[in-house]
Amino acid sequence: MTQRRQLVIGAPALLALAACSTMPASNDRPPIVFVHGNGDSAALWQTTIWRFESNGWPRNRLFAFDQPMPLARDDDAVAQPGRSSTAESMAFLKAQVRRVMDATGAARVILIGNSRGGNTIRNYVQNGGGAAHVSHVVLGGNPAHGIWAVPGLREGSEFSGLSPFMKQLNAPKGPNGDEVTPGVQWLTLRSDNNDKYAQPEGTWIGAPGKPTNVSHDGPALKGATNVVLPGVDHRETSFSPAAFAAAWRFLTGQAPQRTDIAPEAEVVLDGRLTGLGLDSNNPASGDFANNLPVVGARLAVYAVDPATGARRGEAVWHKVIGPDGRWGPFTGRSAASYEFEISAPGYATTHVYRSPFPRSSSVLNVRPERPAAADRDAKALVIFTRPRGYFDARRDRIRLDGQTALPGVPPSGAGIATSRLRLAGDVQRSVAGEFNGERIVGLAWPFAGGHLSVLELTY
Repeated sequence: MTQRRQLVIGAPALLALAACSTMPASNDRPPIVFVHGNGDSAALWQTTIWRFESNGWPRNRLFAFDQPMPLARDDDAVAQPGRSSTAESMAFLKAQVRRVMDATGAARVILIGNSRGGNTIRNYVQNGGGAAHVSHVVLGGNPAHGIWAVPGLREGSEFSGLSPFMKQLNAPKGPNGDEVTPGVQWLTLRSDNNDKYAQPEGTWIGAPGKPTNVSHDGPALKGATNVVLPGVDHRETSFSPAAFAAAWRFLTGQAPQRTDIAPEAEVVLDGRLTGLGLDSNNPASGDFANNLPVVGARLAVYAVDPATGARRGEAVWHKVIGPDGRWGPFTGRSAASYEFEISAPGYATTHVYRSPFPRSSSVLNVRPERPAAADRDAKALVIFTRPRGYFDARRDRIRLDGQTALPGVPPSGAGIATSRLRLAGDVQRSVAGEFNGERIVGLAWPFAGGHLSVLELTY
């Protein structure tokens, strides 16, 4: 194992991080480009962007983009429908960085990436000319040495530590044999032992009891500042308050004034309405996420009673989705709870319930759902989901419809982000989902009428 210096967050680590940067004052902040992970979208950066704004980073210097095909190929060298190669992913990022530089006039940008987004960032900086345009990089939960490194096991995947792609990225650089490209300041953030993709044993990759040849410190890189965030899960390495605080210290040399989110009285909400793809060569594989617009879909926004999920009158916003996928902008109130109703051919009518939005956002993405085969006998279906982290029954206070044991969530480990509650009755009623103090209430809609509900956590 390559020697990689690591800091566990605490007082000494804070001092070390504070010494890492000489970032300009708040009135001259460089642009930040946020890069999402495998199968994800720009929406996952919503709370991180809010925290940067709440500490004075200008909103017009914060950028997050949707990669059209965010899932990696099974073999990076073999074309696969609905998937992107490392080269395609890098080309997308390169184009977005150029777009940001042209729009802002900035000479350099900061890149912050989660999971696979870190692979894309490293590839761009090392092989795509990014070293000339990037000052700082923050990588959260990046599988920098693979999710597995097992001879004969999908060695062509970019997630294999034995892949040509990963070996080339990690080849020694400079006089110290660093794994990171020189001339750029690097920070990695990882969990101590709770990242599903940095485990020495293969439960989360479908190989229980078998060694992955990857350790908990797999996301760390020689030549970077490597910080351990105790207890966080894979996504929380990027999207948690602790991850934000560590990134802010690294970039500015100071602790943030706050890790909560400063509210605005009036909010402007917008985002994209995207869909699900189906591999025509292998229909049995089921749906997979993409970030392509569902043109012609209809979205309606309703104000709802936060205690019951019942609508408070007629829709306060509605729109037919065009080629850009945008469903807004909608001006709302930060104290209000909203339901987003999505109607699109080939999908269930999807009712998405969210907590109030404390600040404006242009990355409030929504997606209609299709019922899985296992759901078809239900009278009503409620999906409880946490996009910016996982459910951990040992660590978190969780409740769904009064039950502490969530369907599909194991009693230990942080590796499942979605629970599907199948109801035996079709009488419309309130269902509450609770997670560490965040509580969302929505209505269960009759499944026979082609409806389903989503309770989507923000935090």
